[in-house]
This record gives sequence, structure tokens and C-alpha cells, in this order.
Amino acid sequence: MKFSPVYLSLLYIFSTLANANDNTQVSEPQEASPSAQESASQQPLEVIEVKGRYIKGYNAHSASGASRLDLAISDIPQSVSVITGAQIRDFQLNDINSALDTATGINVERIETDRTYYTARGFDVTNFQIDGVGLPLTSGNNHADEDTAIYDRVEVIRGANGLMTGVGNPSATVNFIRKRPTADNQVNLSASYGSWDNLRLKADASGNLNDTFAARVVAVKQTKDSYLDRYQTDKTVLYAFIEAKISDDTNLSLSHSYIDNDANGNNWGALPLFYTDGSATHYDRSTNTSADWSNWQVEKQNTVLELSHYFSDNWRLRATYSYKTTDEDTELFYVYGTPDKNTELGLTGYGSEYDLDDKHNLADLYIDGDFSLFGREHQLVFGVNYAKLDYTDSSLYDYTTGNGFPAMPDLNTWDGNTPKPTFADGLRGSDVSATQKAAYFTGRFNLLEDFHLIAGGRYNDWKAEGESYGNIQDVEDAQFIPYLGLTYRFIPELLAYASYTETFTAQRELDVNDNTLAPVTGESQEIGLKSELFNGNLITTLAYFDIQQTNLATLDPRTIDLPPTEQRYIGADGISSRGFEIDIAGEIYPGLNASIGYTDFDIKGDDNVAAYTPSKMFKLAATYDVAFIDGLSLGINMRWQDDIYRSQGVVGDGFENAGEEIITEQKAYSIVDLMAKYDITDNLNIAVNANNVTDEKYLTSLYWAQGFYGAPANYSATISWKL
Repeated sequence: MKFSPVYLSLLYIFSTLANANDNTQVSEPQEASPSAQESASQQPLEVIEVKGRYIKGYNAHSASGASRLDLAISDIPQSVSVITGAQIRDFQLNDINSALDTATGINVERIETDRTYYTARGFDVTNFQIDGVGLPLTSGNNHADEDTAIYDRVEVIRGANGLMTGVGNPSATVNFIRKRPTADNQVNLSASYGSWDNLRLKADASGNLNDTFAARVVAVKQTKDSYLDRYQTDKTVLYAFIEAKISDDTNLSLSHSYIDNDANGNNWGALPLFYTDGSATHYDRSTNTSADWSNWQVEKQNTVLELSHYFSDNWRLRATYSYKTTDEDTELFYVYGTPDKNTELGLTGYGSEYDLDDKHNLADLYIDGDFSLFGREHQLVFGVNYAKLDYTDSSLYDYTTGNGFPAMPDLNTWDGNTPKPTFADGLRGSDVSATQKAAYFTGRFNLLEDFHLIAGGRYNDWKAEGESYGNIQDVEDAQFIPYLGLTYRFIPELLAYASYTETFTAQRELDVNDNTLAPVTGESQEIGLKSELFNGNLITTLAYFDIQQTNLATLDPRTIDLPPTEQRYIGADGISSRGFEIDIAGEIYPGLNASIGYTDFDIKGDDNVAAYTPSKMFKLAATYDVAFIDGLSLGINMRWQDDIYRSQGVVGDGFENAGEEIITEQKAYSIVDLMAKYDITDNLNIAVNANNVTDEKYLTSLYWAQGFYGAPANYSATISWKL
């Protein structure tokens, strides 16, 4: 598709305005031909006036997390979704859990108030990156209420992403794109107040300090109670990004983010889900297993230094160094056992003090550019990556005072009052260091008109050493991970694609010859169609995927009767999943922006995972600018999942149904959120959000054998002012 210079100029202006979040009307003089220049000096120039917005709704157009190539989403041979800044603002998606709730194919497993797992296509999502750089989560899950205020958007690349991650599962990669200085000077202030005394204040300022320096600063303060008894949080977010234009070709930036989340009354573990007779428990949504002294403080900091240099119009170098730290201090209370249905007794408390110190050093350098070969233009990127992770954690208990393992009263009436243990016994913990060295390359080759090949690979060298709770963590492995993708554009609006890529995870288990097993490999194959409708304002994707996990450590039958220290393992097939996804994002109708996703897949290889993982999910976020009331927007944000269950063992002796299998079920449900926003002036608006308007009662997860209920209907109002 070819565009006139005028159209390209307007496109650039729209992009600039969108990045600056500005609704100002733009006028652009029509380009005059040389023959017309003389007459143009004697008569007014024709003016093209444009009203509207570009990449300001739910259509992000491009994503960088799937490769280092700056490609349009339709040109990426994988399923990609982008949660845009507009969507985050419209529905107050102020933490990453609520943001990822809206992403096609992502299931957010809230196992506790302050600990969350994420799954996609049947596998845990552990690869979380910031501007394309990162390592898998240390423990496979995220702790605390991490804020989205410092991010411009969130990219979700589903399937294996071997080029940019290498280590991990063939599930998805989540890439957070940080806010940077905008083209114009601006200050955005907002204040919101909602159910359970939820107070949130946010300031976001961007400015050009002079011709050389530009900066952006974000600050958030949020305090809130909860529908859960005794649970409350106090969160502080600070973020600063300073950019220096060293020359016309060279930019240098330094940024730092600080997130402090102080939770009190948080749970560790959750509610028991069945009685001794196998019947289901039915607690109030507010019931919490936390003691009144429980607390979980998490402090996260991230410093990023970034250099970019353009050698020419076609070639660029980008180097990034990131230093991330996480400091956690906790005093936790766990409740375990199975209550009696008549007395509600039979549970035991379990106190622990847990501390974590986690450090990441991440460095990435790559060069990308265009080149000509055989009369066609191609793209190439190659780079190197170094990452080092060090973490230590420790756990203490109380085995001596009698307060460490108290008998629990009826949870229905318990107020969290239990003597605080003296945490001085049974010191256990981890001291682990892991290093990843990698080199990668990708080429996008224009083979024929509208037919492209994306081919590349990543060589990963992974090494870990140390000890975790008595288990040796020493392991090392190196693997080459291939990537292959094809795209063919039948017509300007329709493209077909196919891709294959891998990931790997090193294993520590030994075989009968006392050799370490080869890594478990995840293989992801995907084919699909992508379309760009309404002049590119709406992007749709239909994808079919087939994922296999191979060489997963499984106990060798020949050693099953040996002591655990002498047992050995063989590589076997792990989980596999097949299914399809539909993703729609953009402007469906003038003034109607939407993000729609549907996922349907089957899991084989692990009946437990297949049972607790929803295999069908529908996501919808939509806003409509009401035509007959200027400044009014209405919206809906909903998610639906099919039913899930978990086998919890069998009923014990002494009951009529002894030996009967205990099944915990969560039937299919949907959560519906609504919003309304009104622009009082061009710079002032007020918004009202209503969440779970149907007051659905549901378990947030069956990932573990315990669980707790999601929030009931709740409301908030936000006033925003732009200077």
C-alpha cells in the first residue's frame, strides 16, 4: 500500500499527538508541486483540517516484544495483544493483575491476596520483561500489588518466545513498556475514591527541560481497606525518566522506579474448600485466614540506563543495562487441615517469618537495520544478552512457645486474634545464583512481493548454583533455540502466517547413569490469519496453536522402590495443548473502541492441570463516545470462563460415603465492570467505575487445594485534570 507525502505527514502528526495524549485539532498545508509554487504565493493555501485521534484507543498497531524488529502487529507471525494506556485509564486497571485479566488467553490465578500465578495455553507464564529485557520470575509467581502507573502499555506475546526469552515455558511473554517523555509539556493529575476507603492519588508530568534534556515523572499514593477481614494495603510508587539528546544521532536515558507495597492482614494460603465428609465449605466472601498481626512488605526498585545511536537512517544500536532489586519482609499465618461440618473445628494455625533479597543485573545490546539484497529490502537484528540473578531467602518458625501452631476456632466467627509467635526456630532458606548468557539474531527477508520469512535463533547458556531449602540447585546447560515464521499478505487487508519456536528449562534430576537430564523443551507451532480493517483501525487475529512439552523429568520405574535419594528419572512427554484464539482490537465503529478475545483449547498430559485451568475464556473491553452528548463515554469490561474443578482426595473412614472422591468445583462465571466518563472541559473530566456489577460470588483460583473469593460489587469515582 502506497501513501502520498501529505498522508504520511498527517500520519506523523497524529502519532505525535497520540504520544502526547493531545486532542488538539491539527492543520497541515497540502504539499504544492513546483509548477504551482508561483501561483500559490498569490492565493491562500488549501488547508486540510483533521479531527480525531490516532493510536489512542485500543489498537496499538505495533509491538516490540516478539522480536527486536519494529513490526506492525499484523506482520508478527504470532498471536499478540496489547493492553493500551487508554484501556488502562478507562477501566482503572491500576495493577498488573487487573490489566492481565483483560488480555486474550491469560488466566490470572490469585492464589492469595499478595501472591499470583499466571497461565496461558495450559502453562505457567513466568517471563515478564520491561522494555524487552528480563528473566523468568524467581519463584514462578508475582508478589504484591504491582502498579501500572509507570507503563505506557502492556504487550502480551502468546506461545513460546524463544528469541527474546529462551528460558521458560511455551505459554506467553508479558512485556511492560515504560512511559517516556512526551513531545509536549504536560501535567496530568488524578484522584479517585472508592469502596472500602480506596483512595488513590496520581501525578504524571512530562516536559522538555531544554533543547538537550527531557524528563517524565510519575508518583502514586494509594491506601485501601478490603472486603476481606483485616486486609489493608498502603502503596507508594515513584518513577523518574530523564532523557538526553547528546547529538542528532545519539540519545542517552536514565530512569529509576520505586514501588513500596505494605500489606497488613494478608493471607498465606487460603480457605479450606471442603469438610471431612467431602461436602463443600461455604464461607462469607469476607472470611480471611490471616492473623491480625500478619504483614507482607515488598519493596521493588529498578534502575535502567539506555543508549541508542543511529549510524544512518537504516541502522541503529541500542544498549540497555538494568539493575533490579526486591526486598521482602513478612510475618505470615497459614491455616491447614479439614474442618468438621458440624463444629467447624479441626484446623491448625502455622506461623512463619519469611524474608527475601533478590537482585537482577541485566544487560542487552543489539544492532538492527535494513539492507538490500537481490533488489529487495530486508531487515536484520543481532544482539547479545547477559543476565545474573542472585537471591537469598529465609524462613523462621516457632516450635517452642506454643504459639507457632495454635488450634483454630471456627473461621466463620474468628477475628484474627491469636498470640504472635516468637520466630526463632528452624531456620531454613535459599542462597542461589543464576547466570544467563545469550546471543541472538533475526532476519526478516522479503522473498517475494508480500511474502516474508522471519528466521533466527538464540543461543542460551544457563548456569545456576546454590542451595534452596536443603536441595542443591546446581545446574548448567546450553541450547540453541530456533525461530521460523512466514507471512503472506493476500490483499492489503488480509495476511496469513505460520511460526515455530521453542523455549527450554534446565533440569536438576539425574538418570540411571547419574547424568543430569537434558532440558525440558517447549515447542510452539502456530498458524493463523490477521486482518486490518477500516483503514487499519481494527486488527483481528485468528490463530490455531499446538504446543508440546518434551523431556520432562519423570520417575524411572526401575527405581521406584529405592530410597528417595537413590531414585532416578527419565525424560517423558509433559503437558501438551491445542486450540485456537480470536483477538480483535481497535475501532469497530466511529467512536466505538473495543478489545475482544476468545480462547478455546484442550490440555493433555496432566489431568490435574487440565481440571483447574479454564479451557474456554472470553474477554471484552469496549467504550463508546456517545454521539448526542458531547464529552460522554460509556464502557463495559467483562471476562468469562468455563467451569473448573479440582480433585481433593477421598472421604476418610467413619462416613457413609467413605472412599468417595472429593471434588471442588467452580462453575462457569462472568465478571462485568462498567464505566462512564464525562469531559467537563477539554482539560477536566470525571469518571465512575462499577466493578462486578452482578455481585458474582466465585473462587479466584483452584491452582492450589485452597482458595478464597473474589471481590463483591464495588465502585469508585475519579477526577482527572490535565495542565
